[in-house]
Amino acid sequence: MKTPLKFIILLVTCLIIFPLTTKAENVFDPGLIISDQDMLNYKDLSLSEIQNFLNSQNSFLATYTTTSSYGKEKTAAEIIYDASVNNYDCEGVTLSDKPTEEERKAKCKIIGTVNPKFLLVLLQKEQSLISEQSPKQSQLDWATGYGCPDNWTCNPYYKGFGKQINSAALQFRWYMLNANKYTYQAGKTYTFKNPYASDANKKEVTVTIENDATAALYNYTPHVYNGNYNFWVLWNKYFPTEGYPDGTILKVDEDYWLIQYGQKRKFSSISVLSSRYNPNRAISVSATDLSPYEEGAPIKFHNYSIIMSPAGKLYLLVGEKKRLFSTTETFKKLGFNIEEIQNASWQDINSYQDGKEITVASAYPTGALLQNKKTGGVYWVEEETKAPLLDKILLTTKFKGKTIIPVSEEELNLYQTVEPIKFDNGELLKANNSPAVYLIENEQKRAFATGVVFEELGYNWNSVITVSEKIIKLYPDGALIQE
Repeated sequence: MKTPLKFIILLVTCLIIFPLTTKAENVFDPGLIISDQDMLNYKDLSLSEIQNFLNSQNSFLATYTTTSSYGKEKTAAEIIYDASVNNYDCEGVTLSDKPTEEERKAKCKIIGTVNPKFLLVLLQKEQSLISEQSPKQSQLDWATGYGCPDNWTCNPYYKGFGKQINSAALQFRWYMLNANKYTYQAGKTYTFKNPYASDANKKEVTVTIENDATAALYNYTPHVYNGNYNFWVLWNKYFPTEGYPDGTILKVDEDYWLIQYGQKRKFSSISVLSSRYNPNRAISVSATDLSPYEEGAPIKFHNYSIIMSPAGKLYLLVGEKKRLFSTTETFKKLGFNIEEIQNASWQDINSYQDGKEITVASAYPTGALLQNKKTGGVYWVEEETKAPLLDKILLTTKFKGKTIIPVSEEELNLYQTVEPIKFDNGELLKANNSPAVYLIENEQKRAFATGVVFEELGYNWNSVITVSEKIIKLYPDGALIQE
């Protein structure tokens, strides 16, 4: 299909807004390890996406709960998310001797710090906590290595998973805001010794630091090898800059694969794919194109399947979530059939994030479209929340085939209103008043640099969904898709 008119011209503006390095991303450059934009993009992952990532890696942290830096019991994903997105700047504010999170929220400015992806990589680099199945308590207590200078005793004030995450997030934000106050600075050249390197990398390395984010990494860990080299390896492993974005569906011969967190996940059948995504979104590629991706947990079950864990617990699968039935009696009272139950492995179970428990009082366990009889407004109701639909196009795309249930305003008021419904990763959108085309990834919209890039990557113009400007404005701008 012909490239839409004005498409390339309009996206030139985006090139000015999002300058990208021209260096090869797959070659280690000790002077440019991570871009400033990547480090500071604190909205890069939502809470659910952080949890999904930990699940996909089968990490101990996926089920770890502990005390946050401000004294609240939270999951590891919540602690990471809050450190990135819901942190506090209390400069100039008088706090009590032991301020609670509520006090900080009331008195301080809420700020974003650094990319949650950055914190996830830091956890692996410092203590192997992404891949570790049974970490020692010491690994959790000093999760990011904060307050533990080389050849020196760790400062006990910073002990604890919550404090480690929060302190590291604030420290790197501080590095970026005060780049000229620290030893290593952008634009200057330094010679590094590598006492912890392998024999092949023991020699001194001269580095000209090219940006503030790379300088921050050296101020935190003043070694090329193994410290900052390891960071670069892990960043590109978990969040590769090359390849297809998260949410892309690839087809090789008759097999379909979902790209998620740098992994390829195979659909067990076309019907399983169809229960979750539009198969027409799939991009046909060769086996060679698919081979660089590490293989993750397969996607075996249809959406809304009922699965049983090896421990005998029953779950309903709803999108990316697994919802536990509170009791066997709940399962029966809600009208589910025992013959629908399918056995699942722990790998299957851990590939889904936890949703809200299903009880006898759960009105719409699989979710439902409810319409206000008075106003005509339509909401997606799920887990005691209602999310408004801002565009009727959602009814024929994301919710195609679902029945709309008219209800009273009083019934709708029983549910908490949350953010409007958004499209999933991998969808292609354009506004009805603009020719620019975007790919949705991690709740951001990523513009294609040119129509040629769009076509060379194998995307189909017929898969682009035209939406209202209101929908487009729900997404912040992400990095351009260049190649």
